[in-house]
Amino acid sequence: MNNNILILNASIVNEGKQIESDMLIADGKIQRIENNLSGLQAATVIDAKGQKIIPGIIDDQVHFREPGLTAKGNIYSESKAAVAGGITTFMEMPNTVPNALTQELLEDKYELAARNSLANYSFFMGTSNTNLEEIKRTNPRNVCGVKIFMGSSTGNMLVDDTNTLEDVFKHSPVLIATHCEDEATVKHNEQVYKEKYGESMPIHFHPEIRSVEACYKSSAMAVALAKQHGTRLHVLHISTAEELALFENTLPLKDKKITAEVCVHHLYFDRQDYDTLGTLIKWNPAVKEARHKAALLNALLDDRLDIIATDHAPHTWAEKQNNYWKAPSGAPLVQHALNVMLDFYHQGKISLEKIVEKMAHAPATCFQMEDRGFIREGFHADLAVLDLEHQWQVDKSNILYHCGWSPLEGKQFKGKVTHTIVSGHVVYANGFFDESKRGSRVLFDR
Repeated sequence: MNNNILILNASIVNEGKQIESDMLIADGKIQRIENNLSGLQAATVIDAKGQKIIPGIIDDQVHFREPGLTAKGNIYSESKAAVAGGITTFMEMPNTVPNALTQELLEDKYELAARNSLANYSFFMGTSNTNLEEIKRTNPRNVCGVKIFMGSSTGNMLVDDTNTLEDVFKHSPVLIATHCEDEATVKHNEQVYKEKYGESMPIHFHPEIRSVEACYKSSAMAVALAKQHGTRLHVLHISTAEELALFENTLPLKDKKITAEVCVHHLYFDRQDYDTLGTLIKWNPAVKEARHKAALLNALLDDRLDIIATDHAPHTWAEKQNNYWKAPSGAPLVQHALNVMLDFYHQGKISLEKIVEKMAHAPATCFQMEDRGFIREGFHADLAVLDLEHQWQVDKSNILYHCGWSPLEGKQFKGKVTHTIVSGHVVYANGFFDESKRGSRVLFDR
């Protein structure tokens, strides 16, 4: 019997359909998906009657802040929040301290995750104006990709040298993921508004500084470079209607060379929310007018946008209380991202099948993950069990982020994760965690 898991009476949402079936998990993988397995013996039995089972969410863009920024969050705390939200795999960004700009520093992060992460993990290799040789050493088999900040970031990670960009797009051995905001445009806008408002700058002008023009100009440049060099490009956190013209939906995802991601906050919030939430919803790229979130949702539904992610980026409450210029950009989202999408589902704006496609199937396909992202026999058992009718409210008592706050506090949600299974281990069940096992390093079929 070992550590087998038997799931009974499941309604499985997978690959565009829903089926009623039982499921047997053994040795970390899905062994059998068929009816009438109730006679089998297993160490753990989950009766999922009346609930939905989905592949575990794969979040391709998070900032878990370790090493170096652990006052904001760490791999343990943020992965714990992630699995409570049904996220079984994350891909983390390189702008920790020190920046992950060498293969040795990158491996240091993998070692931290092996000790501390409750979810499966991968880490992006960072890019600077001077580390091309390190980028060339990136192993396509066990590293998710290379990240380029084509807009303001921290430390030595803004890549603004044209020759460097050309070289990275030409020589990267793995997928390139880009943060696209034109630096010159942003700096010009900052100067204009600083001269006008000084330290009393209103937060609702953030979309004018991190403008549509800045986003489009940089994304268009990245797409042009990718087309020129035949690069596998993934553009992160698209936030404007205008950028959508850069992406197409005529090819199946597995054949696309250029893909794009949208984040839950750009689908959920809009400019009016600055009046009540202020710097709590200050992100880069900025949350913009309502017309953009409507266009983004439409593009998600028609497959111009391929993946839903979080850009989870916690900061301390004290940091977020600063004025516009000093308050950092970013907010925590991994615990509640699926709930935001279920909110859209209950409003009739998106199907469960489409949510699963964009939050599980598509990231696995986009990054060429080995045996993850789908509910198939022989695949790793990364699963979330959902009670779609459970109603609850986000408040301080149930927030798991190290920073202790959420821009969604007070929000009533319908739908809740009851169980999360990571690589065949029930790590979360009805509010309780079994931390006896850690997540696994993700491998890629490249």
